Amino acid sequence: MFKFRVGIKEVREKHYGAILMDINLGRGLDGVATTKLIREIPDYQHTPIVAVTAFAMVGDKEEFLKAGCSHYISKPFNRRDFSTLVQKILKQQS
Repeated sequence: MFKFRVGIKEVREKHYGAILMDINLGRGLDGVATTKLIREIPDYQHTPIVAVTAFAMVGDKEEFLKAGCSHYISKPFNRRDFSTLVQKILKQQS
């Protein structure tokens, strides 16, 4: 729960250009619930939020995108996959 509170506090105090959201945050709220709360903050309605998760079953990606994440990457991922995703996000923002 502590990580969640710190994360929400941080996004309210400073605007980030993108967020990497771990879907499994341990105890307390998960990444889906946290994403929904962040989306309620006016400055974050269109900010890229990447679901970073080991959940890679059929339908998981769609679930996280429907919940408010704009992008998805499943673990384990390699440097090239991550770099490609970041480049895609940067292109979309320009």
